[in-house]
Amino acid sequence: MPTAPKPATPTITAQQRALLDSLPFSDRQDFEDATRGLVARRTPNAITAADGRVVWDNDTYSFLTGDAPDTVNPSLWRQSQLVAEQGLFAVAEGIYQVRGFDLSNVTFIEGETGVIVLDPLIATETAAAALALYREHRGDRPVTGVIYTHCHVDHFGGVKGVTTQEDVDAGRVPVVAPAEFTEHAVAENVYAGTAMARRAGYMYGAALARGPQGQVGAGLGQTTSTGSVSLITPTLDITYTGQEETVDGVRMVFQMAPGTEAPAEFLVYFPDHRALCAAEDATHTLHNLLTLRGAVVRDPHAWANYLTETIDLFGADLDVVFASHHWPTWGRDRAVEYLALQRDLYAYLHDQTLRLLNQGFTGAEIAEQLELPPVLENAWHARGYYGSVSHNVKAIYQRYMGWYDGNPAHLWQHPPVEQGKRYVEFMGGADAVVEKARASFDAGDFRWVAEVLTHVVFAQPDHAGAKELLADTFEQLGYGAENGTWRSVYLSGATELRDGSFGTPTATAAPDIISALTPAMLFDAIAIQVDGPRAWDERLTIDVVLTDSGERYRLWLRNGVLTYSAATQAGDADLTLTTTTRALPALALGGVTPDGLADAGIQVDGDAAVLGRLTAVLDPGDPDFAIVTP
Repeated sequence: MPTAPKPATPTITAQQRALLDSLPFSDRQDFEDATRGLVARRTPNAITAADGRVVWDNDTYSFLTGDAPDTVNPSLWRQSQLVAEQGLFAVAEGIYQVRGFDLSNVTFIEGETGVIVLDPLIATETAAAALALYREHRGDRPVTGVIYTHCHVDHFGGVKGVTTQEDVDAGRVPVVAPAEFTEHAVAENVYAGTAMARRAGYMYGAALARGPQGQVGAGLGQTTSTGSVSLITPTLDITYTGQEETVDGVRMVFQMAPGTEAPAEFLVYFPDHRALCAAEDATHTLHNLLTLRGAVVRDPHAWANYLTETIDLFGADLDVVFASHHWPTWGRDRAVEYLALQRDLYAYLHDQTLRLLNQGFTGAEIAEQLELPPVLENAWHARGYYGSVSHNVKAIYQRYMGWYDGNPAHLWQHPPVEQGKRYVEFMGGADAVVEKARASFDAGDFRWVAEVLTHVVFAQPDHAGAKELLADTFEQLGYGAENGTWRSVYLSGATELRDGSFGTPTATAAPDIISALTPAMLFDAIAIQVDGPRAWDERLTIDVVLTDSGERYRLWLRNGVLTYSAATQAGDADLTLTTTTRALPALALGGVTPDGLADAGIQVDGDAAVLGRLTAVLDPGDPDFAIVTP
């Protein structure tokens, strides 16, 4: 049985009450906006896969009523109440959103003959349920287009729940996306996908129990769905700001914003509706500059400049701003001020971090001292529910200065286990550290308790007292967190310490994503899996011949490295694989045997034993690796 959670300590209770007095909780505008335009809700909300497994159930958040309990930061409680609103909502004439069916929103823009789907969620099951709710109340309109605003999985993964590859291939449904969308979408979910998915399990808390002492929401959305991830490659690339396209009679003007919330991203203005989709560059939270699941650090300077450009391009003719998360903002003046404050937020963090790092402060030091101006501090949509001032400042420091803070003592530190052993010995042994940590816990110094007990757990993973007290500490830090992902990370750590691994709820390296890898990206994805030491003495060559594109690649495995070239090579390879571009990703989907490849449409010529030699040195990674223990 799962370990029962514990109550909030007096330290956390006092913190929560102080926050109630410091923020404008009497401002109810967001609650009006979050329910405005409601057409219908889906009752009950539970969404299941074909095998009956529940992949999403927004009804599990029905406890989010009344005042915040002591075990939840009241600001996060407020945000979760807003984000948990689910149903079909009218945004503008001809534009509807379904919210509360996944981490993100899906938007439906009605055209002349059907409906365009913008950002079809994470999973096919949730996207299909959202489309069904829309059709129930707006008519059985065919899908006549799909738009991906950017390359994160919660904005494309459900696409096969709203359309089919056949309709796209036949030209009936164009798929519109920013240039380089596919490269970034598949690279993020494949190259470091195992580690990202594992850490996302902590970040979003999808496996945690729902409730006032468990998962209450992730700030950006409630959590991630756990259904089937799909991908259909875009058919229409948007390459420049000001590019105009018309799909099913719907006019769209695009603003490119690469390197902001995603490496490939655009905003979309619908001139006939006077409506702007801000994608994820303006949402009702401070966003991440470096997400806790891991990613490339984003550029807050570019982010702020793009929002200035957004106001310049569309601000004069704007009735409503909506986004891929949260609820819309109506009225020109309110919409422009909202965009401007979001712009100021990222610009302030960027500029002040640079100012302070040039005075010699490190990222951790800047994160402790940087405060937002009062206007931003009191703007609900600038609060740190998903990103935070603390970890965003450290991300900016990392972007400019890297991991090293300049102190030689930090240049060559021991790894965690060896650090832990030495710290524990210096501090008088594990039992002494735990005893001292209990006093710090009782004093409410949870950050310090987490610091010292982590050393004990890494030095002596079986020390029950250290694990128990560290779990209690993480729990209290979670209770106090305003940031939804911080709360989930802390409570996930407590859960794993108490009850063991809960697995990785959502895996994004799905077959559709792998099948979208270009040949070069596929070879890179395989190369990342080569266990270098096991492959030191292996020598082999493979030719890959693609009959549909005329391309030919030579792959070498030597010195523990898999490399490749598209240039003409002398001599014959040990093995030749002949196939099509679409069939080639079978190499990464298992069944890498002569018979398995033949079934996938890949012809094998030469020394078939080469395949076994290659797969024998591949190490695909551990999707459930330890995080809070060694």
